[in-house]
Amino acid sequence: MKVRKGDRVRVLNGKDRGKEGEVVFAYPAKGTVIVEGVNIATKHQGPRQGIMQTGIIDKEMPIRVSNVAVISPADGQPTRVGYRFDTDGRKIRVCRRTGVDL
Repeated sequence: MKVRKGDRVRVLNGKDRGKEGEVVFAYPAKGTVIVEGVNIATKHQGPRQGIMQTGIIDKEMPIRVSNVAVISPADGQPTRVGYRFDTDGRKIRVCRRTGVDL
């Protein structure tokens, strides 16, 4: 999965298409991400031990990683992610459109 926590992404499909946000959690095993302020669902939550917030709450739900695109830091447009190796042999993520390191 090429999307990581902290990446700025744009939603490509679904009810929130066009919205942008930062990835809060990434679940590589499931192939989903949770994006801040996107795909909000209303949940009725009862009292539980350790949970302070009860009642009707708004919760961010996961989105398939195929429905989001990473935003390029150079021009602010959605892009694909590629990899390259630096001189030390470390793998670095790069923007496919502009070649800028992510």
